Amino acid sequence: MPIIVDIDVMLAKRKMPVGVLAERIGITPANLAVLKNGRAKAVRFTTLEAICEVLDCQPGDLLRFEPGDEAAGPAR
Repeated sequence: MPIIVDIDVMLAKRKMPVGVLAERIGITPANLAVLKNGRAKAVRFTTLEAICEVLDCQPGDLLRFEPGDEAAGPAR
C-alpha cells in the first residue's frame, strides 16, 4: 500500500510506549498495532485526531504517501 504509517517514529520521538498511547486514545493495543504496522485498511478521523492530540503532532507526521509501492496489489 502506498500509504506509510509512521506512528512508531512519533512514539519514539515522544518516548511513549504503544500501550500508553492506546490507553490514552481509547483503543486496544492490538488495534493500534494493526494501524501502526500498516495493516489497517482505514482509520477513523476521530482516532487520527486523538493520536495527533496525544502525540502533539499533525496527521502528516503520521501518514505519508509513497508512490510506486505496488507490493500490496492493484489499486481499487
